[in-house]
Amino acid sequence: MSQTHFGFETVDEKEKASRVRAVFDSVAPKYDVMNDLMSGGLHRLWKAYAVMVAHLKEGDRALDIAGGTGDLALAFSRKVGKTGQVVHTDINFAMLSAGRDRLLDKGVVLPTVVCDAEKLPFPDGHFDLVSVAFGLRNMTHKDLALKEMNRVLRPGGKLLVLEFSRVAKPLEKIYDWYSFNILPRMGQLVAGDAESYRYLAESIRMHPGQEELKRMMKDAGFGHVDYHNLTLGVVALHVGIKC
Repeated sequence: MSQTHFGFETVDEKEKASRVRAVFDSVAPKYDVMNDLMSGGLHRLWKAYAVMVAHLKEGDRALDIAGGTGDLALAFSRKVGKTGQVVHTDINFAMLSAGRDRLLDKGVVLPTVVCDAEKLPFPDGHFDLVSVAFGLRNMTHKDLALKEMNRVLRPGGKLLVLEFSRVAKPLEKIYDWYSFNILPRMGQLVAGDAESYRYLAESIRMHPGQEELKRMMKDAGFGHVDYHNLTLGVVALHVGIKC
C-alpha cells in the first residue's frame, strides 16, 4: 500500500483522508474564530486579494473547492450576479454544512456539493474560475487534484490556489516558534483541540513551496502560472491560466 504524510507522520494513503476528515470535523464549529485569531484577521485580506485577482464578472461560473465556511463563495456570488453561478464544495460535510448555514444566514443560496477534488463531478470546460483556499495541502494526490481543476476549466479559465507557503528567511524561526507553541495552545483554549492545530502547523511545512507548486501546476496542464507572496510568504496566491 502506498504511503503519504499526515503532518510529520507517515501514513497509508487510504488512512490520510479519514484522518484529515476527523481534523476538520473537530475544528468546524470554531473554524472562523480560530482563523481570525491565528492570522490576526489577515486571512480576510488574503481572501479579498484573491477575489480581486479572480476578476469575475456578471454571468461567470466559479467553482470553490474546499470552500469550507464560504468566505470566497460568498464574495464570488456578489461578483457573478444573478446570471452567474458559484458552486460551493468541500470533501468534509461538517465544514460544508457550516458554510451553507452561514451563506443562508446572509440570504445567499448556492449549489453546495460534497465532493473529492481528485474526482470532480463536473463536465469538462464548465467553469471560468476554480479556486481552492487553504485546502490543497490536505489533499493526498495534489497532482491529480490539479489536473481535475484544469479539466473543468474552460480554455482561458483561471485557477487560484491560496495556501500557506514558505516564509521569508528572517521570519522562519519566530514563525516556527509561533506555529508549534502558540497555535496548539490557542486551539486547546478556543476549540478544545490542540492536536488538530498541531497537524495544521505540520501540514504547512510538508506542503510544496512557491516554486515547486508552480511546477506542479504547469505539469497539470496550466500554460501560464505565476504566484504572489503575501505577508512575506506566509501565504502565496498561485494563479494558473488554462491555455
